[in-house]
Amino acid sequence: MRAVVITEPGGPEVLQVQDVPDPVPGPDDVLVDVKATSLNRADTLQRKGGYPAPPGSPDDILGLEFSGVVLKAGERVTALVEGDRVFGLLGGGGYAGRVITHHRLAMPIPDSMDFVQAAAVPEVFFTAYDALFNHCGLEMGEKVLVHAAGSGVGTAAIQMAHHAGAFVFGTAGSDDKLAKAADLGLDVGINYREQDFSAVVAERTGGTGVDVLLDVVGGEYWDRNVASLASRGRMVLVGTLSGGQASVNLGALLGKRLRVHGTVLRARPVEEKIALTNQFTKHVLPLMSSGRIKPVVDCTFPLAEAAEAHRYMEADANFGKIVLTVD
Repeated sequence: MRAVVITEPGGPEVLQVQDVPDPVPGPDDVLVDVKATSLNRADTLQRKGGYPAPPGSPDDILGLEFSGVVLKAGERVTALVEGDRVFGLLGGGGYAGRVITHHRLAMPIPDSMDFVQAAAVPEVFFTAYDALFNHCGLEMGEKVLVHAAGSGVGTAAIQMAHHAGAFVFGTAGSDDKLAKAADLGLDVGINYREQDFSAVVAERTGGTGVDVLLDVVGGEYWDRNVASLASRGRMVLVGTLSGGQASVNLGALLGKRLRVHGTVLRARPVEEKIALTNQFTKHVLPLMSSGRIKPVVDCTFPLAEAAEAHRYMEADANFGKIVLTVD
């Protein structure tokens, strides 16, 4: 099969299309003919040599999600058969013509969704759902701040928080991104290039702050994040785009009785990923089937142009997901 391979750690130019052996499914796996996959920030980090693949996933082929058609099911698989349209999470390997995955990680694609839309779902919606509801217990009527409102995780989080009845604040680096996010359910948009988000939150909440904060930035946002949280607020950190180090005022955490969660999805055991897949299938997939929540696709590139897609992601120009289509 054809796959995009990391030839050495470095810039986008190190991504090259090569012929590689087809993956071989085990008794609990399905072999999938990939139709589309999506970019994630983890891909750019792994390409540079800074984010090793988890055990059992290829080190040289990126891709944390897939959509496609079942080609073959393992001998112990009964729920899926050849020809089923499926999508789901991967530990890696999605930039390829074929992938294997445990059958319980493969979800049926709703009839209302095509392969490009389906490929834009798993990593970001699972991350956002787990962060908001499993870690932070977001409830109707609460206030939530979502950083990087135009990112894949941001667009997913805004929609799910809005649907859950929360009041949603969000940050982005352009008014255009904030306007698009408003169409997804964003109540208050904050252009971080022009405004101090903690000051806006204080003003709009009468100084009480938000109940839940989802952060992908880390480092430089720490103090303002803490200042933006209400008493007994909950913050979940799912990324560190500005760096992984921060000077922490522990007194502020104690005084407000805050809870801070850190989480990653990729390195979890398959049993935990299956449990999260089941939660998503039960609570969110029906909303997607009906169109009340939707994947947001910024653009598509052919698989052979993965390097150009990486350049586009690193320019921070996208609103929503960048999808690679597989011929």
